[in-house]
Amino acid sequence: MTKDTLKAIQPLSWPTTAAFVDDSAAFLSNLSLQLDPELAFRLFSSPTEALRFLNGRAALDQPASPIFSPYLDRTEENDAHQVIAMRVDAIRSLVHRSTRFESVSVVVVDYDMPELNGIEFCRRLANPAIKKIVLTGKADEHVAVKSFNEGVIDRFIRKHEIDAVETLNQTIRDMQAAFFDKTCSAVLDALAVSEYAFLKDCGLARHVQGIFESLGIVEHYLSYQPHGLLMFDAQGCSYLLILHTDESLRGVREIAVEQGAPAAFLDELDSHRAVPYFWRTEGYYPAQCAEWQPYMHEASVFESDRRYTYAIVKKPAGFALDNVLPYDTYLQQVDREIQTVWDSH
Repeated sequence: MTKDTLKAIQPLSWPTTAAFVDDSAAFLSNLSLQLDPELAFRLFSSPTEALRFLNGRAALDQPASPIFSPYLDRTEENDAHQVIAMRVDAIRSLVHRSTRFESVSVVVVDYDMPELNGIEFCRRLANPAIKKIVLTGKADEHVAVKSFNEGVIDRFIRKHEIDAVETLNQTIRDMQAAFFDKTCSAVLDALAVSEYAFLKDCGLARHVQGIFESLGIVEHYLSYQPHGLLMFDAQGCSYLLILHTDESLRGVREIAVEQGAPAAFLDELDSHRAVPYFWRTEGYYPAQCAEWQPYMHEASVFESDRRYTYAIVKKPAGFALDNVLPYDTYLQQVDREIQTVWDSH
C-alpha cells in the first residue's frame, strides 16, 4: 500500500510468512532466488503436505485474537445483550509473541498440479484470513478468472509473463498488508470516537508512513499511556512514537499543575518543542519530581485534521523489550531451515 492510498494507520502490523506450493521443486528453487530478500517464506513441492501444514496451524495464524473477548456486564440482566470488550493493552503485548512472524498470511499456489489443482487447494484451506494467489498458464486462465470472480482466490498471476516475478513480489506485499485488514478494521471502528481517533487521519497516516520508511520500521503496535505507536526495525531496535493532540496535551498539563510542576516545565510543554515521557508514571508528571528535564524529548508539530505534537524515543524505557525476537533473526532461521530441506533432497 502506497502513501497515496493510505486511509488509516493500522493499529498493529508485523511481517508474516508466505507459503509457495508447486509440484516442481526445481521451479520453487529458481523462484526463491527471485523473491524479495526481506520476505519470509516456506516452500512445498507437495500440495497435500502444504495443506496438512497450513491447516494444522490455522488457529495459530489468526491475527491478534486476544484483543477482543466477551464482556459480561454485571448490571445487565438481559442475556441477549452481549458486549464485546477490547483490550488496547493486548495489542502492544503481541510483540512478546515469538511466533508472530510464523503466521502464514499469503499462499502462492500453482494451478496445474497432479495431486490437486490450485483452485481446489485454495478451497480446502481452513484459515479464511489467508490471502490466496494462483499462478496460472494460458490453458487454465479462464478457470482462474472465474475463481477470482467467485471470491475463491484473491489474485491470479499469469506464469509466463515477462514481469511475473515483479508482479508477484508486489502482490505479496499488498496481500500481506491486507491480511491484517479485518482485525485492524474492527479495532479502528471501536476506537473511532476515542483518544485514538488519530488512527483514521489520512494525512497523519501518510506522515507516519514516512517515519516508518525513514527508520526502517517493519512492525508496530498501538501504544497506550502514552498514546502512539511502539515500533521496531528489522534488527529489533525499538522506538516509541508519542503522539499528542492539543486536547491530550492539555490533560498532561492539568495533571502537571496538580502535581506542582515548575513553571519551566509548563513553558516547555506549551512551546510544543518537547513532550515528556514519564515512563514510571504512565506518561504523567510524577509527584515531587525534582529533575524533569531527562524525561523530555524533542518534538515536532504536524497539522492535518488536527494539530499533532509528536516525539520519537529510541529504545524507550519501561517496556521490557530485551527478549523481543527481531525479524532479521527469524529470516535467518527460515533460511537455514529451507537450506536444510533442499540439501536433503
